[in-house]
Order: sequence, then structure tokens, then C-alpha cells
Amino acid sequence: MEQIFGHFFAWFGLPSVGLPAVFISAFISATLIPIGSEPILFGYITINPHLYWIAILIATIGNTCGGMLDWWLGIISRNSFESLKGPTHSRMQAWLEARGPKMLLLSWLPGFGDPLCFAAGWLRLAWAPCLIYMFFGKLLRYLTMTWLLTLVPESFWHQLGHWLRII
Repeated sequence: MEQIFGHFFAWFGLPSVGLPAVFISAFISATLIPIGSEPILFGYITINPHLYWIAILIATIGNTCGGMLDWWLGIISRNSFESLKGPTHSRMQAWLEARGPKMLLLSWLPGFGDPLCFAAGWLRLAWAPCLIYMFFGKLLRYLTMTWLLTLVPESFWHQLGHWLRII
């Protein structure tokens, strides 16, 4: 994972450390590209514990921006497909429409959250409520995941680093 991000940052000439890396990794992980941003965020917070809340906020903003990109792609896709065929309706669509933007509190869920943001755009749910619910869902994600990672003993991370160097 670290090598993938390293190549990505180098290719675009972006910083591979610091808050810009936290933002970019969080943004990318919120798109339909299956890359997690938690390792970069956790690593940054481990090195800079005094910037804990700033890093959480930057990751949340980046992830929310990526989710809103998915929302926008949903709008564009629906506009493109409407010219090809008539309106479609399914039980899943009815379920999502009934819950509205509140469903985006779940936008942080792996494998489900990104398509959920896309579906919100597809359904043309209002952008402001989607943005707000998405932000709080993703904030809870980063707070929870970072807290859980802090419960793992530091010796585990050192051992993991040792084994990754061997591989």
C-alpha cells in the first residue's frame, strides 16, 4: 500500500508526507478506487500527535470531497442515461429515496459507502444535506478507526514493519 501511494505521489510530483498526503489519500479513498487512507492518517498522527484534530479534520474534508465527487458523477451518469432509456425504479431505489441524505451517514462503510454517494447523486438528492451527512459519517469513521488503531500495541507495529522490510 505504501509503495502504491509513494508511486502515485511521485508521479504527480506531490508531497508524500504531511497534511497534503493525508488529504489526497483521503480524497482518493472516497472515490470508487479501493484504497484505504487510514494507514497514512494513523502514521501521520503517530508522528505528529499534537496535530491529531487537524489531521482528522483534513482527512474528513478530503474524504468528503471525494464522496461529493462520487455524488456529482452520479448526477452526470443519470443525465447521460436518461436520454438512452426511460426512468427506472427498483426496491433499492425506493429504499434509498425514502431515507434521503441521512443514508450518507453510512458513506464511510467499506465497499458500500462509495456507491452510496454515487446513488445519492443518481437520485438527485440535494447536495447540501448530502454534504453535511456525508461529512459527519466520515468524521465518525476517522475518529473510530484512529481510536481503534491506537489500541494496538506499539510493539505490533514495530514487528509488522520488520516483517514488511524482509518481504
